[in-house]
Amino acid sequence: MNAPATTPNDHIAPHHTSHDSQGSMDTSLPLKGTRDEPSAWHNMSPRDPDNPQNWPTYRKIFASSVSFAFALVVAFGLTSYTAGITAIVKDLNVSMTAAIVPFSLYLVGIAFAPLYTPHLAELFGRSAIYLLTFPIFSLFILGSALSQNFASLVICRFLAGFFGGPSLVLIEGTFADVWSADYTVTYYSFLGLASYIGAGLGPVIGGFVFAAKGWRWTQYVTLMMALAAYLLSIGLPETYPREVMRRRARRSRVHLELPQAQSGVTLKEQATVTIFHPLRMLISEPAVIMISFYLGFNFAVIFQWFISVPVVLNLTYNYDVKQAGLAFIAAIGGALFAAASSIAIERLTVPKLTKKSTDGIIAIETRLFPAMMGSFLITASLFWIAWTASPKIASASPILGTWVYVWGNLMVLISLVSYLFDAYPPRGTLSALTAAASLRLILAGFLPLVIIQMIKGLTGAWAFSLLGFISAACIPIPFMLFKWGATLRSRSRHGQQRTMASEMNTSSDVHVMHDIAPKVEGAV
Repeated sequence: MNAPATTPNDHIAPHHTSHDSQGSMDTSLPLKGTRDEPSAWHNMSPRDPDNPQNWPTYRKIFASSVSFAFALVVAFGLTSYTAGITAIVKDLNVSMTAAIVPFSLYLVGIAFAPLYTPHLAELFGRSAIYLLTFPIFSLFILGSALSQNFASLVICRFLAGFFGGPSLVLIEGTFADVWSADYTVTYYSFLGLASYIGAGLGPVIGGFVFAAKGWRWTQYVTLMMALAAYLLSIGLPETYPREVMRRRARRSRVHLELPQAQSGVTLKEQATVTIFHPLRMLISEPAVIMISFYLGFNFAVIFQWFISVPVVLNLTYNYDVKQAGLAFIAAIGGALFAAASSIAIERLTVPKLTKKSTDGIIAIETRLFPAMMGSFLITASLFWIAWTASPKIASASPILGTWVYVWGNLMVLISLVSYLFDAYPPRGTLSALTAAASLRLILAGFLPLVIIQMIKGLTGAWAFSLLGFISAACIPIPFMLFKWGATLRSRSRHGQQRTMASEMNTSSDVHVMHDIAPKVEGAV
C-alpha cells in the first residue's frame, strides 16, 4: 500500500530542535554568547552546545530516566490500589462500585493535566513542574493511606491523579527535547512503556503487599517508590529549549525576546487552545474524532482489566489476590512486545520509503502501520478472552489473551499519537492531542465502574464479546486515515496536510504537542 501523495509545500521536518516558534526553522540561529541571541527564535541552533540534543549521551539518559521513573510511579499508584479494593469495601463500609470510584477519579484527575501543564511549562520549563507537582502527588498518596473515611479517600485519590498527571504529560516533551525526531515512533515506544509497565506492576506488587500488610500499605509502597524516584531526580537538568535560553540569558544578563507561546499568552487564549478548540475538534475534525474515540475505547478496556481480571480469575479459577496480581505480568510482556514491534516496523519501513522518495520526504501516514496490525490483535484477543475464561479451559489461555490485548493496545496508542504529533500546525496539534488525551482518560475512568455489572448481567463471555464487536468496528480507522488522512487534514481549518522530512535533523515550529500525554498518557 502506497503512502498518500504529498505536495512540495506540505512537508515538515522532525519536531525536536525547534520548539514552538512562530516562524520556520532557521539553521543559522546564533550560537551561545553571540550578540544576536536576544532576537533569536527560541529554537536552539543544532550547533549550540546548550541544545539538549547536543548533550552527552549519559546526560540524555539521566533526564529520560527521571521522567520515566516519575511516570512509572504515577501509573503504579493508579493500579496498586486495586489489590485492596475488597478490603476497602469492608473497612470503609461501602459497596464494590463505590470502592472502585477512587480508582476512576485518579484517572479523571490525570485527565486535567493536558489542560494546564502546557501553560505551566511555557512559563517555568519542565524541570520545575516535575519537581513541584511530584511531591504534591506524593503527599496525596500519603493522604490516601491515612484516610479514615471514604470521602477523604476519594478526595486524596483524585488530587493524587491531578498532581501526578503532569509527570505523564511532560515525559513526551522531555524525550522530544533530547532525542532525535528521525524516528518518532521509536522514542514514543520507549516512553509509552513507563505508563504500561508501571500500571502492570501495580497489581503484581500490590497483591503481595496487600496480602501481607493490608490495603493501606499499597499506598505506602507507592510513596516509597515516589521517594526513590525523587532522589533520582537530584540534579535534573532543564530540557525545554525555551527555558534553557531564558536561563542562559538571565545568567549572562542579556535581554532575550522570544515569540509568543503557541499555547497562548492570555487566559482566554490558553483556554481557547486547550479547552474550546479540543471540544470543537471532537465534533468537527474527522481524524481527531476517529482517533480520540478509538483511543478512548481502548483505554476504557485496558483499565477495566484491573477490575475484571481479579474478579474473573477468582470466580472461575479460585485465584487469590497474589495469583491474580501475577497474571498482570502478561500485560507487561504485551507492552514490551508492542514497543519492540512498533520500533521494528518503523525501522524497516522508514528507510525504505525515504529511499524510494525522490526528495526524501514521506507522509506521516506511514506512522499508522503499527495501528493497522494492533487493531486486529485487539479484536482477536477480546473474543479469545471472552470464550476461553472457563473452568474447562486452563487459566493460562485468558491470561495469554490479555497479553495479546495489551500488545495490540499499545501499538495502536503509539501509532495514533505519533501520527497526531505532526497532523496539524502547532496550535492545532496541541488542541488535537489535548482532545485525545483527556477524552481517553475520562472514558477509562467510566468503564471500570460498570464492568462488574456487565459481567453479571451479560455473563463474562458476552460482556467481553460486546467489547470485541465494538473494537471490530474500529479496525478500519487506521486504514481510513492512511488513505484519506492527508486529504482530511488539508481541508481542516486548523492547518494544511503535513508530511515528515526524515532526513533532516532540524525541526518544525512545534513544541507544545510534546506536552500532551496520553497516555498514562501515555501512556496512561
